[in-house]
Amino acid sequence: MPGGWAETDSNGSLVPTPELRQLFEYYLSALGEETLPQLVARIEQALARLQEPARSEALATLENYLDYKLALGELEASYGYAATLDAHQIQQRMAEIRALRRNWMDAPTAEAFFASDEAIDQFQVEQLRIRTDQSLSEMEREQALTRAEEALPPAVREARRETRKFTDYQQARTELANDPQALSAWRKERFGEEAARQLEEEEARQRAWEVKWQAYSAELAELERLGIAGPEREAAIDALREDYFEGAEKLRAEALDSLR
Repeated sequence: MPGGWAETDSNGSLVPTPELRQLFEYYLSALGEETLPQLVARIEQALARLQEPARSEALATLENYLDYKLALGELEASYGYAATLDAHQIQQRMAEIRALRRNWMDAPTAEAFFASDEAIDQFQVEQLRIRTDQSLSEMEREQALTRAEEALPPAVREARRETRKFTDYQQARTELANDPQALSAWRKERFGEEAARQLEEEEARQRAWEVKWQAYSAELAELERLGIAGPEREAAIDALREDYFEGAEKLRAEALDSLR
């Protein structure tokens, strides 16, 4: 369950935060497993820890958020299907959704709940506009993309940079697959000594797992070909897992077997 959502000011009033929206979505993501009234009751139970007036304000915020979600679904349904949209059309739809949010929620709540999403959406529209602008040279395009990224909130910008590190790493692993020393040096330069060491150890564990998993899978296939059924089959598979795995690895093997 998300934490940090029960924030109040010196008067005991609710302070809207991104974490409060995360709390709502934590429960609402289970829609289908439970009914909406059941999930709303769970959220209300969580909000009961707040003192007044924050509790009533949080309940009102929840009601407004649910009404917004319903209105958003109707708005998106009205758009119909469009194979491709240009930057201007996407911008128009974003403006409508932004207005809808502020129609159902006050400005501080809308900002707290959606500022990050809206910044990312705007960045992606700007990316599309820049990439499709035929008047830009390659250098101008790269410079414009860099400026657009710099306009993102610091936390979002940092998250993108961290993600890009690992995207670059996957490429380096492919390019340096036959040169372990060069790959090790690349890790240290990009991630630092300690993080590089942890990454190398994790990859060694993953390689060891893959070897065991392949050997286990081969024996399991042979076992299945014997045509054993019922409790005897389950006991044989469990014994095979015991031979190859222990602890969390066995649980992982059971989960993967259930997906076969």
